[in-house]
Amino acid sequence: MEDLLRQLAPRVLGVLVRRGADFASAEDAVQEALIEAVARWPEGMPSDPQAWLVTVAWRRWLDHVRSESARHRREQADLDEPPPGPTESRDDTLHLLFLCCHPALTPSSAVALTLRAVGGLTTRQIAEAYLVPETTMGQRISRAKRTVADEGLGGTGDLGRVLRVLYLIFNEGYQGEVDLAAEAIRLARELADRADDPEAAGLLALMLLHHARRPSRFGTDGSLVTLAEQDRTRWDTGAIAEGIDILHRALAADRLGEFQAQAAIAALHADAQSADETDWPQIVGWYDELLALTDSPVVALNRAVAVGEADGAQAGLRALAEVPDGIPRRHAAHAFLRERAGEPDRAAELYAEAAARASSTAERDHLTRQAARLRSGQPR
Repeated sequence: MEDLLRQLAPRVLGVLVRRGADFASAEDAVQEALIEAVARWPEGMPSDPQAWLVTVAWRRWLDHVRSESARHRREQADLDEPPPGPTESRDDTLHLLFLCCHPALTPSSAVALTLRAVGGLTTRQIAEAYLVPETTMGQRISRAKRTVADEGLGGTGDLGRVLRVLYLIFNEGYQGEVDLAAEAIRLARELADRADDPEAAGLLALMLLHHARRPSRFGTDGSLVTLAEQDRTRWDTGAIAEGIDILHRALAADRLGEFQAQAAIAALHADAQSADETDWPQIVGWYDELLALTDSPVVALNRAVAVGEADGAQAGLRALAEVPDGIPRRHAAHAFLRERAGEPDRAAELYAEAAARASSTAERDHLTRQAARLRSGQPR
């Protein structure tokens, strides 16, 4: 039942918004309807669950409007319950995604509101996923809803903003009882199906290709396993095949964007039977495309590592010299290239510095082990 309610929640919310309900109070009304469904449906499922939820949510919204004596608003819109029509079966997921990514919202607020209104997650689930108190997340969502209501429906986010919000959700991975990576893939799939845009397809392909490697990213002790050392027999070949197929169709549109370029790089890694068989020259070519699209120092950093693999450590170090100091993981990339250049002592120092700057415990422990390995004279 929980999966069904999560699937129906954005559709019901879309119906209420289309009928004229403001976003904030409509979302509250849908949540009340979902709570009532959880209490009543175990006794017997309605023949049309979506229509049942629409009816209950609409009545809750009417109660809210009347309790605030919004007479002027009622005079502006017909508050009598309209009969069901063809639009009631319309899927509003795409519209709601754009609404939740309103340009007036911060990225963190857009993420939270998207998971609540479109993903159908509870405030508690979202709070656990982001490791914050439920009251804090509830306040964040409430502020986001008020912002959307105050700004109006005309200023919805553009596709690029929606894609970035979904990618932020995907990169959070897994925390608590919610698999945010899987949830982001589900939403990206719906977006790609409805938006008919190569960048939306590129994002979905990128997510699938990265997610396919998930089982091999950590050892049984929780330690980080680098891409070169991962057990490729544990990769999800079905997800890889689907991601590559989606990417090929997106690239055929000849409207290259950054998510398509990132997906192309991920596809080349996924297509290699072993780390030694990786097509590094082609990866460098795609990084060139991506750098032209984004002018990102993080992309330049990753490109320097790829250049080191394709053309040798010295070429990689020359490319790294163009990357500004202070970029996350620059010390780790520098250490890797120095080790490849035959400078283990300098590499050990850089790995230790990188460990001190690591953003996660797993990354810090991995870099510390690399420094210790070099200091003890062990090969990679």
